Amino acid sequence: MSGLNASFGYFVATVVFAISVRILFKKWPRFSFISEFASSFMLVACWLEVQTIVEVGQWAGSLGPDVTVTMLFVVLLTHGVACGDTLGNPSLAVQRFLQLEATTLPTLLAVAAQFAGAHLALLAAVYYWSLELTDMHMIKNLMARDCSTSLLVSVLQGFFTELACALTFHLLHLNLRCRNFFIRVPLIAMLLTFLSYTARSYTSAYMNPSLAYGLTFYCSGFTFADYAVVYWLGPLTGMALAVFLYMGHIPRIFAKNLTIFQKTRFKSPKRRQS
Repeated sequence: MSGLNASFGYFVATVVFAISVRILFKKWPRFSFISEFASSFMLVACWLEVQTIVEVGQWAGSLGPDVTVTMLFVVLLTHGVACGDTLGNPSLAVQRFLQLEATTLPTLLAVAAQFAGAHLALLAAVYYWSLELTDMHMIKNLMARDCSTSLLVSVLQGFFTELACALTFHLLHLNLRCRNFFIRVPLIAMLLTFLSYTARSYTSAYMNPSLAYGLTFYCSGFTFADYAVVYWLGPLTGMALAVFLYMGHIPRIFAKNLTIFQKTRFKSPKRRQS
């Protein structure tokens, strides 16, 4: 239980930091990309701790899968509530760009901020593990340099796994955009938790390029290019396909709706009056 207490304190500190940064820069819309930095930092930092509990806690702290799945759902729910529309996901930033809801420069700044937040979260987590506050974190500190990759299948299988999961996520996200906040956030958190648990033996279904960068890109077993194909190209392809299926076209690329058949115009014959 002491391990969970330390993890709880880590989660609280991470959430407070992210919310503080968002509030601090909320007054300057020009720096809205900083909110993406804070959102990505919070998501990656918290997910790294959940990953630690999954890898080490089950035998070092007697924590079962039910505990880790519950913690992941709570983390995702808290992230959705605290960060709102800034989900710290480059795929969503590119999605807004493809839907003509954002221009090039804000999109590039948002994506750069998301990866910067993920990298800083990784550095913060490594420092936190080095403190060795519990036996679980002591073991994790010893394992930090030789971590286990989340990609447990071939690159091709991983690509299609991330594509399918991202397609499902983005279709739901697009359909829930106009729904009530208290309906949208829990449903998205449940879906992400379900997909992550279901795909744990494949890719862990991150569906988020910056999240995957912070969680598994530094692990041995595959090259950087392999990880990029699976965790960057896969989610982006799934996102683009979801936009196409939802809207019938991709506004940034072409305006014509390709999924609705054009009705042929013809004049109906007039009935003869008897």
